[in-house]
Amino acid sequence: MNKNVLGFSFAVFFLITGCSTSTESEEEPEQEDVASDAEQTDNEEETEPVFEENDSKEAGSDTSDQSEDAAEQAPPKTNEEGELENPSALDALVNRDYLLPGDYEPEDLTVPDVPFSFEEEHPKRQIREPAADALETLFEEADADDMQLYAISGYRSYDRQEAIFAANAAEDGVEEANKYSAQAGESEHQSGLAMDVSSPSNDFALTNDFGETPEGEWLKEHAHEYGFVIRYPDDKTDITGYQYEPWHLRYVGEDLAETLYEADETLEEYYGVHE
Repeated sequence: MNKNVLGFSFAVFFLITGCSTSTESEEEPEQEDVASDAEQTDNEEETEPVFEENDSKEAGSDTSDQSEDAAEQAPPKTNEEGELENPSALDALVNRDYLLPGDYEPEDLTVPDVPFSFEEEHPKRQIREPAADALETLFEEADADDMQLYAISGYRSYDRQEAIFAANAAEDGVEEANKYSAQAGESEHQSGLAMDVSSPSNDFALTNDFGETPEGEWLKEHAHEYGFVIRYPDDKTDITGYQYEPWHLRYVGEDLAETLYEADETLEEYYGVHE
C-alpha cells in the first residue's frame, strides 16, 4: 500500500510539473508577437514624418512652380515715367502705358537675309538678331509652301517714330492717328522685335486685305511656330488699342508665342493689364 501511494504521488507531481512547463512555452510566442507589433508601431511612427516631409516638399515644389508662372506673367516693371526698366527683354510689353526710353536702341540690330519690297539701304531693314534668325526660318518655310512674303519695315528709332506720328496726326488729327499709329516710345518697331510684311498678292501694301491673302492666312496659322505673333488681331482692338494689323509680326520667342496662340491672347491679356 505504501509503495502504491508513493507511486501515485510521484505521478501526480510529474503531471502538475509538466502542465506548468507547457503553459509557459505557449505564452512566449505571444510575447514575441507583442514585441513585433510594438516594433511595427515604432517604425510606422518614424516613417510618418518622412511621408509628411516628402508631401510638404512636393507641395512646396508645386507652389514654387506656380510662383514662377505667376512671376512670368507679372507686368513688366517701369519707372515713374512709365518707361520699361528692361526694354531689351524679348517678352517686353510695349504700348501706350509701357514705354521704351527715348534713348533706347537695341545693340544687336542686324539685317535678316529675306526679300524686301525695296532695294535701297535703310535702317528699317534691321531687326534684332534673335528675331532675324527666326524670320529667316519663317520665310524659308513659307517659301516651301509656295507663299511669297516680303519684309516691309522693321526697326525705327524714337525720332523716326516721332516724325511718322506727327505726319499722321497732321493729316488725320491726333485722335484718329492714335488708332493706327504709335507715338514715339510706344512703338514695337523701336524695340527691334517687329517686322511688317506683305506680299505681291496684296501689291506689297500694308492693308487689312493682306489678312485674306494666302500669305496672310498662312501667317495666322504658322507664325507662332517661329516665335512670332500677329500682335494686333482683328477681334482684340479694344484690348490692344490699335486697329487690326495682319501684317505686323512681333517676335516674343517660340514658347511665349505658342502660349499666346493656344490661349488666343494678346500680350496685354497675358500680363493681365487689359481693362
